Amino acid sequence: MFDGADAVVHAAWAVQPSHDQDYLRSVNVTGSRAVFDAVTDSGVTRLVYLSSVGAYAARRSMSRVDESHPVTGVPSSSYSNHKAEVESILDAFEADHPDVSVARLRPGLILQRDAASEIRRYFIGALIPRPLWKVARDGRLPVLPLPRGLVLQFVHSPDVAAAVLAAAERGYRGAVNLAADPVLDARDLAAVLGGRVVELPARVVRAAVAAAWRARVVPTSPGWLDLALSVPLLRTDRAKSELDWAPTTDSHDTLRALLDGLASRAGIESSPVLHP
Repeated sequence: MFDGADAVVHAAWAVQPSHDQDYLRSVNVTGSRAVFDAVTDSGVTRLVYLSSVGAYAARRSMSRVDESHPVTGVPSSSYSNHKAEVESILDAFEADHPDVSVARLRPGLILQRDAASEIRRYFIGALIPRPLWKVARDGRLPVLPLPRGLVLQFVHSPDVAAAVLAAAERGYRGAVNLAADPVLDARDLAAVLGGRVVELPARVVRAAVAAAWRARVVPTSPGWLDLALSVPLLRTDRAKSELDWAPTTDSHDTLRALLDGLASRAGIESSPVLHP
């Protein structure tokens, strides 16, 4: 499959349909194992795997963590569990194939303007109408209801691509966190969106998300909310020192770009047709 390739970058991952966990595990876990097997079968000696902050165990504090933080996932999130399981598979792969350099990139929440339609389709659905996204983009949102304790780390997709390229070119071995500054809390989000923050108990928000998901009103399962409220904050010293990496877009501008995309319907509105 990869004959003649200098490096393989594995970034494929399914997040929908969220009600079909067997399918998601087949694609994400079994599919990843097949990619790793194909790497060795083809004689490729450089592998870059796009993991996630979601592979980490839940945070114990608001202190930033380095790459030694436990990679055991958040139990109620299938996305997190699958990411952690694939990293465990990579542990065995590296032990069996020491000739292959394996880089594991663990980014925060990856955003870009042109992914807006995909993000809306996979995570938000039709619950929020387009005119409201325009209001949010223009910083005129009157009220911003958020679960208490939400903090987010974004990273712009071109910056992730730069890290992927650096890892592949260098044959980097090891794990690397990727995230932009600053970390955004409720007040920071309100500053961008223009709304007055109304913090709600996490259990109330989770119950609402779970009910909407079961009714198929929203595509996002409650496990995603659990993940958002519990992932650790990332230190990125290693990426800077070992990959010469630094984000070129900060968290505020990354979020603004996504909001503009959501308001403008940027990106592909539906899954593209496959052509032979």
